[in-house]
Formats: sequence, C-alpha cells, structure tokens
Amino acid sequence: MNYETIIGLEVHVQLLTDSKMFCGCKTAFGADPNTQTCPVCLGLPGVLPVPNQKAVELAVRMALAVQGKIRTKSIFARKNYFYPDLPKGYQISQYEEPFCENGHLEIETENHTTKSIRIRRIHLEEDAGKSVHAEEYVTENQSFLDFNRCGVPLIEIVTEPDLSSPQEAVRFLVKLRHLVRWLGISDGNMEEGSLRCDANVSIRPQGERALGVKTELKNMNSFRAVEQALECEILRQKKILDSGGKIVQQTLLWDESTQNVFPMREKEEAHDYRYFPDPDLPPLRISESWIQEIQKDLPELPEARKARWADVYHLSPSQISVLIEDRGIADYFEALVSLIGDPQTSANWVMGEVLRVLNQSKISISELKVKPQELASLLQMIQKGEVSLSAGKKVFEAMTKTGEKAEHAVRRLGLVQISDEGVIQSFVDQVLAHHSQDVHRYWAGNEKLFGFFMGEVMKLAKGKANPQVVHRILKRRLEEMKG
Repeated sequence: MNYETIIGLEVHVQLLTDSKMFCGCKTAFGADPNTQTCPVCLGLPGVLPVPNQKAVELAVRMALAVQGKIRTKSIFARKNYFYPDLPKGYQISQYEEPFCENGHLEIETENHTTKSIRIRRIHLEEDAGKSVHAEEYVTENQSFLDFNRCGVPLIEIVTEPDLSSPQEAVRFLVKLRHLVRWLGISDGNMEEGSLRCDANVSIRPQGERALGVKTELKNMNSFRAVEQALECEILRQKKILDSGGKIVQQTLLWDESTQNVFPMREKEEAHDYRYFPDPDLPPLRISESWIQEIQKDLPELPEARKARWADVYHLSPSQISVLIEDRGIADYFEALVSLIGDPQTSANWVMGEVLRVLNQSKISISELKVKPQELASLLQMIQKGEVSLSAGKKVFEAMTKTGEKAEHAVRRLGLVQISDEGVIQSFVDQVLAHHSQDVHRYWAGNEKLFGFFMGEVMKLAKGKANPQVVHRILKRRLEEMKG
C-alpha cells in the first residue's frame, strides 16, 4: 500500500540572554556542573520567579519574523511532571494562552517550489536540568545531575503537521536555525543543545483524510539524526500496518549507534501534565507600543534581502546563497558595496579573500581586523591602478594580521604600482633597445614575442608597473618604431 507521511515539529530554541528566565543565574555553556544555580532555579521553598525582559523581547522578535499573532496578555502555567532533572517538580511554560499563535515559515521543496509551513504557536518556557548518563566518568547503572540548565530561557516553536517527508523537516530546521541566528536570538548550536527538536510522525494510506496514530521522536541532536530517525520510524510504521498491526501512540528515542528507535514511554496527552496558571507569576503583558519598537529594530529578513540583491545588485543565486548564510557577512558585503559602488567586485572579494581568511583563521566576521572601510580603500587603490590585483591580495593578507590601513600596508610592503606613462615608456624603450633583434623578429610575424617584451618590462620595473599601461605603451611603441 502507498502511504503519505505527516510530520509536525516541536523545536526548542535557547535564547541568547546572559541570565536565566526567572532568576539572575548565568546561562554560559560549559560551566562546571551545578555552579550556575540559585534557590529560584532550584525551586527551593519561599522563592519567587521574576520574568526576564530580554527573553521576552527576543521571543517577540521571533514572532514578528514569522508573522505570528502576538497576544498582549499571555499566561505562564505550571507543567507538572516528575523527572530527576526537574527539581521543582514542574516546568514553568505556557499552555492555554501562549504569547504567539498562527505564524508561518516558507521552505523550498524537493521540486524547487515554495511551501508554507504553518506555525501553530510559539511560547516561552524555562529549560530543565541535564541527566548525565553516557560520559566516560559515569559508571554503569549510575546517573549524575547537572542543574546549570534549569531555568535557561527557551521558546518552543510548534508547527502544524504540514511536513510530508524527512527532507522537508530538515529543510524547515535549517531555515529556522538560519533565521534565529540572523535575528540574534540564539546561536542555534544543536551540538550544545541550543536548538533541540522533537518530531511527531504518522502515516496514512494515500488519499485518506483522517490522520494516523502518531509517535513522538526524541534524542535527535543533528540535522542528519533528524532525517535518519524519521526515515527509520516511517519505515517501522509501514511494516506494522502492512502486516496488519496497529501503531501505538508512544514516545521513542533515536539511538545513533544502532540507527534505530526504541520506546521510552507511552506518549502523554496535555491533561497528563495538569497544566494550571502559575500562582507566583502574574499575566505577561506586552504593550503594542513595545511590539512596534521591536518591529522597527528588526533587521531586513533574509528572504527580502535575497530578493533585493537579485533585483538591485544582479547577483547570481549561487553568490546570494553564500553571502546570505551569515548576517555578519551579509552586512559586511552591503557596507562594501555602499563604499565602492561595485556589487560584483564586492561579492568576489568577500566570497574569495574574506571567507578564505575567516575559514583558515577559524574566526567570525566580527573578529576580522580588516573592516569594510579599509577593504574599500584597498579596492579603490586597485581600481585606480595604484596597486595591482595580485599585490592587493598580498596587502589584504598583511592587513588581516596587523589591522593597519590599506595605504600604510601598501607603502610598507613596497607594492605601490607605477602607472606614470613617462616612467613606463622609459622602461619599454630600454627593453626594446636591448632586444633589437627580437623586435625585428616580432615585426616579421613572431607575435609571441610580445609576451616576452611584457615580461622584460615588468622585470625591469620590479613587478610594480601597471600591466594595462605597459601593454598599451608597448603596443604603441612597436608600431611607431616599425613606421
């Protein structure tokens, strides 16, 4: 039987704040276990949580970017369940009145069409702690608890079941990670847990309208793991139905080592968590004026910028895909274009020399010592013929190490290009006088000697002569001498 796949995602995004959602503890990744905790995030008696305004602001930025409807009043709720890494015995989240609903994010499908994935809701919540099982220092049948992550601010993004293949699910996650990084609300590192994904998946016979029984997949910590786990679970469900069995609604764990899924527990429903409004937290109120302020401060979104670059700068899709990958690089490119007025030259240098240095040095664009203004000065010197292209690349390399200005680097390295026609003509005349027999051979039809003359002139000028000017004067002088 032919089946169609139905997938919905629940994505947790850790927000880039210095402190936790309801207390002042730090959120730095990699700190020693249990060193970033306090009575509030540990849930000790008598403490009162206070919402982190920065976390709310970052959540609003996300909601605006996906054109969601933001509630001006939302409710924090207690999600009750027992697990060792949840010291309070409940997680502060949102349920009946989340702060955002009904957004969407567009992805490109396998046949290169655009598909809109509806976002049912975005809500604010705090993270739980971490149970440590598999590290080398943990013995068999033993688990450690690290509460540093307790209370770290999250947004949970819940999609409608609009995804129809594992590949579409990965495309959505890639697009979402790019967006949260672009907005500056999260670093989106799956390996550090800053972006985590659970997937609800079901299948149904082709043409049926009723949804099949869904299972939930957890423990997927990379895009590849998401794709592999979904493919594995879809195949498992098909085999069960084809053999006359029934799918059981349950939560499954993906095991990377065995490339298989294993039951974790029967899947809970909302009533299992006994949600109720948190009595320690008043309703979260967001004013329309504040939302408008945040809206004005949003950067131009990636899709809008891509369309503008294609229309105004006439960049190719491959150029755009490279330059748009990182907002810092995109902004660097835009600044360079505004300074030299040449999109193609700017794109070539950013995609070539700039990215080469970033990759080799393993640094971000913000750490690059050559700011757009100085690279623009260097490119303008190349355009004026004051520096050759090859020399310009050497100068740029030196500037990335010293951070010096372009003019200073050019002079320090002795790479000022000679474009004075009088000086270059004297070099040309010396070369032609020294190679008079070769000049006659050139006149007799051996035109390959022109390259030889060019090389001799450049050698005499110690490589500093402007090649275009040398070419023009050499051509002219050979014609004049023949006449």
